[in-house]
Amino acid sequence: MKKIFYFLFVVSVSSFSQEIALLKYSGGGDWYSNPTSLPNLIQFCNSNINTRIKAKPSTVEPGSPDLLSYPFVHMTGHGNVVFSDSDISNLQNYLTGGGFLHIDDNYGMDQYIRKEIKKIFPNTNLVEIPANHAIFQKPYPFPNGLPKIHEHDGTRAQAFGIFIENKLVLLYTYECDLGDGWEDPEVHNDPVAVRDKALKMGANIINYIFTN
Repeated sequence: MKKIFYFLFVVSVSSFSQEIALLKYSGGGDWYSNPTSLPNLIQFCNSNINTRIKAKPSTVEPGSPDLLSYPFVHMTGHGNVVFSDSDISNLQNYLTGGGFLHIDDNYGMDQYIRKEIKKIFPNTNLVEIPANHAIFQKPYPFPNGLPKIHEHDGTRAQAFGIFIENKLVLLYTYECDLGDGWEDPEVHNDPVAVRDKALKMGANIINYIFTN
């Protein structure tokens, strides 16, 4: 499985047809929230860090064999998340075979998604990612780690991860609302500096995937 995924990824990169996807999950949570976030992140990355990602992201379900075609899959929402046994198995194959899942809590997902992450990695705990990790270093420096984009509970933004052989394969951004900062300016009326910060952090995530 690992060799198959690696082959698909190399073909994608070599043909300049990188494609990323949004995860359509079950459980009732609004997986479709932030509809403009990924297209805007893609545009920012293609303009600023020399990626060649298709302008329109795909949508993929966690149990679909198509999951293995995407080097980066993004997941967001406010509510419940349920992964079936087949979803869990496919996500395990995807993440151990070279894939990357970014879960961005859009406020309200935390109590549900942590249980589902534990199903994928029953013997591995989420760990907080230190500010000196590569994902916060380049191409844009974030010396204090994950930036805070929107305020909810007065707590700091945190980045958690699952590592396989020292490589980050699952990133969970919490109390941050990173994807909200990627949306069209008029959606949240964020100041330019805040939106720029969110997009740059997103670019760091994409950069990490394509260079590690």
